[in-house]
Amino acid sequence: MPTVVALVAAMGVVLAGCTADADARASVAGGGRKAAEREERGAVRTALRRLVTDGTAPGAAALVRDGGGARFTAAGVADTRSGRRVERDDRFRAGSVTKTVIAALTLRLAGEGRLGLGDTVEQHLPGLVRGQGNNGRKITVGQLLTHTSGLFDYTADPVLAGQLSATEGTDGTNGAEGTDGTGRTEAHSPASLVRAALTHRPAFAPGAKWHYSNTNYVLLGMIVERVTGRSYAAGAERRILDPLALRATSFPGVRTTLPAPHGRAYDSRGGRWRDVTDLDPSSAGAAGEMISTLGDLSRLLGALLRGQVVPKAQLRRMEDTSASGGRYGMGLFPVRLPCGTTVWGHNGEVSGSYALAVATRDGRRTLVYRLNSAGPPAPKAETALLTAVFCPKR
Repeated sequence: MPTVVALVAAMGVVLAGCTADADARASVAGGGRKAAEREERGAVRTALRRLVTDGTAPGAAALVRDGGGARFTAAGVADTRSGRRVERDDRFRAGSVTKTVIAALTLRLAGEGRLGLGDTVEQHLPGLVRGQGNNGRKITVGQLLTHTSGLFDYTADPVLAGQLSATEGTDGTNGAEGTDGTGRTEAHSPASLVRAALTHRPAFAPGAKWHYSNTNYVLLGMIVERVTGRSYAAGAERRILDPLALRATSFPGVRTTLPAPHGRAYDSRGGRWRDVTDLDPSSAGAAGEMISTLGDLSRLLGALLRGQVVPKAQLRRMEDTSASGGRYGMGLFPVRLPCGTTVWGHNGEVSGSYALAVATRDGRRTLVYRLNSAGPPAPKAETALLTAVFCPKR
């Protein structure tokens, strides 16, 4: 019979052998993972460079986050004059990615019993939605969230569009035309944006079809303020941004400048880049005023899809696309890739900026990318970028 010492010695050999095998397998797996990450980063860099070289934007940047950490890649420049490169922590206007936050906030309030998805607009904003066949008594909060209200999109109103275009300068500042005489643009109240939409007839009866309209989310912001007695920005900060420590995300209100650090924002007219960094965000409001970073949007979307922002039952409502024929849920939409993978998220477009934040349904792998010009880019170019991240080669 072996002695205790012999047994311990034998066990030591066996355990050492198991550890060596495990280390070898881990080394192989780690090497494979690093190789996959290098391949992914190369494909992402190629996709971003194409977006820059084809004239879509002066600069582009992406952040991929998963269990292996976060990987930042950029191409082009953040400032065409100085040649400054795009940095990971740069602030930018996130546009309609704001809708994801407003939708989550609305659902949180519904979960708290402050409002119901079946509530009508008239219940919370009496007398506001009327005229030209529009009827707030027949439009529900849920229909606003899913873009099935039929309300006209105020951004397509030619009078309002003309006013907004007139106040865009050519040197990164707002022009004097349409201002209060001091060079500052007159802020657009949410009610004034809604009134612009209500000069048009609805596209269809509430709930009958689907049509993306920024008017829906401006109204949601107004409803949130009515039921809480505080601004939607304050509500979002308290219930969503602060718990997730998203300290680089903000709602500027009427502040025309971006917080530091930031690059410049551009649009292209006459074959040259025009600086449109400073603008009046009040014309976007709850539909798209938010400022953020790649990192904050990545953490926001990952936490949301992991059930850390709204309860799972409400998250399922956000992902329910039945009302839109599979196109849109509540502040989220699916993107189906050629490899069969479906990712979830939202994009945002505002003068001088385009962003897209998407993630796997479990929230474990996210991609956020941005351009410093208004998009969206060509569908093939965007699909190439998403495929590089979510459809690895076998």
